[in-house]
Amino acid sequence: QRCTAITIATVTTIIVEITHNYNNDDDNSHNSSDYVLLHASRKTFSNVKVSISAQWTPSVQNVSLSPGETWEDNHLFADENQATLFLGALDSIFLFSYAVGLYLSGVIGDRVNLRYVLCVGLCGSAAVEFVFGTLTEWLHIYNIYLYCGLWVLNGLLQSAVWPCVVAVMGNWFGKTGRGFIFGLWSACASVGNILGAFLASSVLKYGYEYAFLVTSVVQFAGGVVVFFGLLTSPKEVGKDGKQRTDTDSHRPLMSDEENEVEVEVYGRRYQSVQQPDEPLVEPPRAIGFCQAFCLPGVLPYSLAYACLKLVNYSFFFWLPFYLSNNYGWKEAEADRLSVWYDVGGIIGGTVQGLISDFMGKRAPVLAISLALAMGALVGYSNSPNDKVINAALLATTGFFIGGPSNMISSAISADLGRQEALRGSQEALATVTGIVDGTGSIGAAGGQYLVSLIESKLGWMCVFYFFVVMTGGSIVFITPLLFKEVRAMWRDRQALHRQL
Repeated sequence: QRCTAITIATVTTIIVEITHNYNNDDDNSHNSSDYVLLHASRKTFSNVKVSISAQWTPSVQNVSLSPGETWEDNHLFADENQATLFLGALDSIFLFSYAVGLYLSGVIGDRVNLRYVLCVGLCGSAAVEFVFGTLTEWLHIYNIYLYCGLWVLNGLLQSAVWPCVVAVMGNWFGKTGRGFIFGLWSACASVGNILGAFLASSVLKYGYEYAFLVTSVVQFAGGVVVFFGLLTSPKEVGKDGKQRTDTDSHRPLMSDEENEVEVEVYGRRYQSVQQPDEPLVEPPRAIGFCQAFCLPGVLPYSLAYACLKLVNYSFFFWLPFYLSNNYGWKEAEADRLSVWYDVGGIIGGTVQGLISDFMGKRAPVLAISLALAMGALVGYSNSPNDKVINAALLATTGFFIGGPSNMISSAISADLGRQEALRGSQEALATVTGIVDGTGSIGAAGGQYLVSLIESKLGWMCVFYFFVVMTGGSIVFITPLLFKEVRAMWRDRQALHRQL
């Protein structure tokens, strides 16, 4: 009864807060709340890996109580190493299906109402996670193939969310201040990780199934609110409360071309008054998948993100397990300590986005941060068994890894999806975001199984060396863009010097 009361109180509190956000005039709080809930539920799996591993492997206590039942029903693996490898395989399965879904959902998001796609992704994923973590435990159903199938479906459903929320943000905001705005907004993923860690640790003592229950119920409620309350673009509401025309729907509220927009919009309205029989201008059509892949900068940033997301998601999936396994800390304590990585990521994404806005260039900021991240990884791999020092090193590592990851997945993806090459066919934002994030997820998917394999064969120190190499790979892939932007900055500097 006590556990049920805690669950209901937690769910009620969060739903009230979300509803309050949705009643505000700032419609972009919808997007941040959506992805906070998604990441909170996604983080649950990484936070309860120790408990799941213990449930799937025989223990002295289980054998002494009911060896036959434990062996037949609960026993999936002979030892902890096999369970760890399967947990890594589940991470890879999720990310591979997530990557495939991103390529598809980006294309769908540019053609279907974003609100419907988001609702299906959030509510469907919540239902799958409830079945995976809660229902199977309540009914004592332990089956490897069932777990794999559910996690494939979960990856496909969750992939519908990120391209769509970036597209919605791109509809509301132009390039002015995009690095800072998107850097701050993309912290919603890290906030979700923190929320998920605290929710999981608060009910973990009652069983890992309650961690899945709380986060999945909250996510489902968020999906319902999205369906009834989300405004996907300025076309759906004007300052006077009236519906906007479709031709105005693709113009963000904050734009570098505000005067030009006003002239064009006024001109169109004037023409519509003078020539009522003339058909309205059609909104831009969605760009093709191959065309989006060939846009300038998409491939280099996609490959760089594949390396970087491998490292970032390895911390996401394995950090609580590493802290508990390597230092012997309790699982709930490890969950709470792991949030410092996300705190660093929040600050890093915001600060680095602001700096890139000031410079007018993204690649130099990314390259410097990634170079410092390699040193931070080496430093964290040698962290002593001290929680304060570990937390400080975690926050530093998150600053230099989570910051660039947030920038590529949000601000840079929006830049690529709204670049000059798209004039005349501007509906590519969700497609480009899906390509960048999908390619990153493929790299992250392969990396999760490699992490479990390297750890079981060589130990955690070699895992961190692997992270250093992958971070260096991200720098290599953006090197052409880095040289191009540095040369452009040098030419601008020289031109300014000549004018003075």
